[in-house]
Amino acid sequence: MYGIILAGGSGSRLWPLSRELYPKQLLNLNSDKSLLQSTFERLEGFMPKDNIVSITNTKHTSNVRMQLSELSSKVNLLSEPVSKNTAPAIALAVKFIMQKSNSDPVIIVVPSDHLIENQDKFLSTVKKGEKLAEAGYIVTFGIKPDYPETGYGYINTSDELQDGFKVKEFVEKPDLETAKQYLKAGTYYWNSGIFMFKASTLIQEIEKLAPEIANISNEIDFTKSDEIPFIKFDKMPNISIDYAVMEKSDRIALVKLESDWNDLGSWQSIYDVSQKDKNGNVFVGHVLDKDSKNSFVYSSSKLVATIGLEDTVIVETEDAILACKKDKTQDVKYIYNTLKEQNDNTHLVHKTVYRPWGFYTVIAQGKGFITKIIHVNPGQKLSLQSHNHRSEHWVVLSGMALVKLDGKDYTLSPGHSVDIPVKAIHSLQNPYDEDLEIIEVQKGEILLEEDIIRYEDMYGRV
Repeated sequence: MYGIILAGGSGSRLWPLSRELYPKQLLNLNSDKSLLQSTFERLEGFMPKDNIVSITNTKHTSNVRMQLSELSSKVNLLSEPVSKNTAPAIALAVKFIMQKSNSDPVIIVVPSDHLIENQDKFLSTVKKGEKLAEAGYIVTFGIKPDYPETGYGYINTSDELQDGFKVKEFVEKPDLETAKQYLKAGTYYWNSGIFMFKASTLIQEIEKLAPEIANISNEIDFTKSDEIPFIKFDKMPNISIDYAVMEKSDRIALVKLESDWNDLGSWQSIYDVSQKDKNGNVFVGHVLDKDSKNSFVYSSSKLVATIGLEDTVIVETEDAILACKKDKTQDVKYIYNTLKEQNDNTHLVHKTVYRPWGFYTVIAQGKGFITKIIHVNPGQKLSLQSHNHRSEHWVVLSGMALVKLDGKDYTLSPGHSVDIPVKAIHSLQNPYDEDLEIIEVQKGEILLEEDIIRYEDMYGRV
């Protein structure tokens, strides 16, 4: 068996903790590992690490690679040059597996942001699905609803199969009254977004039902390179696997997911799976409370003091605070989308941004300048790069810095500084045993991360 992890997405309903450039699958929400890492380990329980392929958007590639490299020496990672939804992503990942393995295996496709804790029951469900996949079905895994949820899509079933059901129809997220009808009918399941199929079965259905995706996929050859060429992928339709294949095919079967499951798609769902105090509260971080009930309060950097809250969510980050009623957390996506429309960077990135070499924190910015504290871990280094639109000034705060600047090496101790002119080729490195921290002041009319031209990079980002 092979596995595909869908590691894109923005996690907009978990704003302000989840951001476009650091979405929820990269966050440690319920353990010391991220949701992405937990998903990888779940698949690793019933297939070799080398059989797991992750696909993500190019803007998340370095962070996804960094997290997966902590779990496996070999990381199979495909990078979409532009977001085109799940159908093109799955089609190319399946083709990648078929060409690399020279076989027609059963493949399970899983999102990277689900919480499943009962591995044994999950495995038993997968084994049932494997039989149906071998028989030529595209298998989806459904969760029997126990309340009328309006935040999930539903799947209606008909005839029974061995270990599953034939699928009658997929339906969109319902309103409350419709969800109550689905619950009463007893034939509806929540759509988990987990699929299983033989590779050839999916390819045949894509060729029949989504020929545009099939034709473009046939132009991409993974025997020569793992790169997905932008000029071809940009022609892909922007469509989900549900719309492209699942809702049209007559080869769809459903297997009831026997394990626990939560897609952690909202702050309400985070609250639901968290351990609560005697008053039904969940407090994370530096929180001081008096007389609150059934509330969720998350502090990442500051003291949050609360008094007499009921059924309320408060989430504090360095640059944003969310406060809402617990039953309105599905609407957080509206805030995220509004910020995006207004070009407000609080939808895009945190003040603290993690990189393979360490992290940086933006401490001040204004017209024509950005000031950051850059933390470089021992033995790590930033890429050899240049900028067309900005100069930089570095001051070492702690540790020792090795600076490469236009072919020369400079060693800087705390208190020493260096200027990096526009277009100068440079690198900041920490070949020593102690952490390195510097202050960086960027100056220029254009101050974007995209203004980085890389020449060498130990993390493969050239």
